[in-house]
Amino acid sequence: MPIETLKISDAQADRILAYNEEHFCDLKSVDIRPARLTVSVAALANADGGELFIGIDEDTRTKVRTWRGFHNPEAANGHIQIFEALFPISRDFQYSFLSCDSKQGILLKLDVQKTRDIRKSSDETPYIRRGAQNLPVTTREALRQLEYVKGLASFETEPVDAPVDAVSNSTPILEFMLAVIPTAEPAPWLTKQLLIRDGRPTVAGILLFAEEPQALLPKRCGIKVYRYRTCDKEGSRETLAFDPATVEGHLYAQIANAVALTARIIENTGRLGEEGVETVSYPPETLHEIITNAVLHRDYSLADDIHIRIFDNRVEVQSPGRLPAHITPENILNERFARNGTLVRLVNKFPNPPNKDVGEGLNTAFAAMHKMGLKEPVVHNLESAVLVVIRHETLASPEVVILEHLENHDTIRNKEARELCHIQGDYVVKELFKKLSDRQLIERVPGTRTGGTAYQKGPKFADWRKQPDGIQK
Repeated sequence: MPIETLKISDAQADRILAYNEEHFCDLKSVDIRPARLTVSVAALANADGGELFIGIDEDTRTKVRTWRGFHNPEAANGHIQIFEALFPISRDFQYSFLSCDSKQGILLKLDVQKTRDIRKSSDETPYIRRGAQNLPVTTREALRQLEYVKGLASFETEPVDAPVDAVSNSTPILEFMLAVIPTAEPAPWLTKQLLIRDGRPTVAGILLFAEEPQALLPKRCGIKVYRYRTCDKEGSRETLAFDPATVEGHLYAQIANAVALTARIIENTGRLGEEGVETVSYPPETLHEIITNAVLHRDYSLADDIHIRIFDNRVEVQSPGRLPAHITPENILNERFARNGTLVRLVNKFPNPPNKDVGEGLNTAFAAMHKMGLKEPVVHNLESAVLVVIRHETLASPEVVILEHLENHDTIRNKEARELCHIQGDYVVKELFKKLSDRQLIERVPGTRTGGTAYQKGPKFADWRKQPDGIQK
C-alpha cells in the first residue's frame, strides 16, 4: 500500500521543528541508521505511543534544527522496509510523508499507538519510553514488570508463602460459600478456581478471602484516605484535617468501607462561596465506581497503597500501576481490558457485587457527573500510577458548549450538539439553535435543511462572550 504524502504549511512545518523531544515525540535525522530508529518505535509502542519524525537535523552546539528530509519517497525505502518487517502498517503503526514547499525534501512521520503486546527493536531488545529517553528492558525483573503493564501477565496469579488455611478456612470464604455455592467445599473450589496453586494461596486468593490480606501482602493492598482543607494543587501536613485513615480487609469489604468512609468525609466538607459555606457533593455512583475500579484494576505487584485525597474542590483517587495494555486516558471509556481478570470475575459473584455492570463502571461514573451538572472526571496516566480527579466544577451551559465548538469548527449539526452537550432529545437542541439564531449568534448554513441542517457563526458571534445575560463561561 503506497504511503500518503501530505502537504503542510510553513507554520505547520515550523511547529514540527519546535517540538520538544519528550515522552510522546521523537525527532531524528535521515542519516541515522534505520536499525537505530526501531529502538524509538519499539519504545513508543511499549509506553503510551507517540510520533516519530525522520528528517530533522539538529546542531549539537547551537541546538538549532533544520528540515532536511528525503529527496523522494523511494529514498526512504530502506527505512520503510525495516519498519514494515517489525512494525507493519496497521491500527498501531501508521506512516505518512510530509512535504512543505519552502522546505528541503519530505519527512517520514510514524504515528505509533500504545500496543497490546511487547515490541522489540531490530536487535531483539524491548525498549520503553520514559521522558525523552528510550530505556532498554534487559533484566528479567524489568521484563516481568513490562509484562504486568502490558497485561500479558498478572501478579494476581502469583503464589504467596502463606498457609492454605488463610483462605480455605477464613470467615470471608465461609460466608461466601454459604451465600453463593453452599454445595461446595472451600479448598477444592479454591483449587479449581486456581486460587490455590502448588499448595499455596495466590495473590488473588489472599485479596479475596484472607481475613487480613494486608498482613500477608504488606504495603500492596491498603487504602489511605486523606482530607485536606485546601484547594491547592497539593495537600500538605498543615492542611490535613486529621491523620490519614487506613481502610483494610478483604477486597469485597474494603471497597464498601472505603466508599462509605469517603462519602462520610465529603458530607462534612464545605467550601467558602459567595454566600458563605457551601455544601460540596458528588454523585454516589461516581465515588463508588471509581474507587471500585481503583481496587480491582490496580497493579498489585507494586508495593504501594491506593490513595484517596479529599480536597475542598475535588477528590483524587490514585491507584498503583499505569493503565494496562492498550488502554489510554483517551480510550478508557470505549476499550476494555482487565489487568486482574480473576479479581473482576470473582468479586462479581459476591452478593450485591460492587462491579455489577462489569466493564461499564467508569461510563456510569462519568454519566452520573453529567447528570448532576458537573464536569466529568479526568484520568491521568502517571509514571507508575493512575490518577482520577473528580472536580466539583459545573458544566458549561449547552449554549456555551455550542458556541465554543464554533470557535474551532465551521459548522455544527443537531447530532453533534447532542453528543457535545449530553442531550438526548433533538427537539431540545432545536430550541437551543433557535434561541441562538434569534440573537444572531449563529445562523443556518444556506442550502441545508431537515436532517442535514447545519449552523455556522452569525453576525454577532464575535461578541458572544460579552453578552450580559449569562452566555459566557
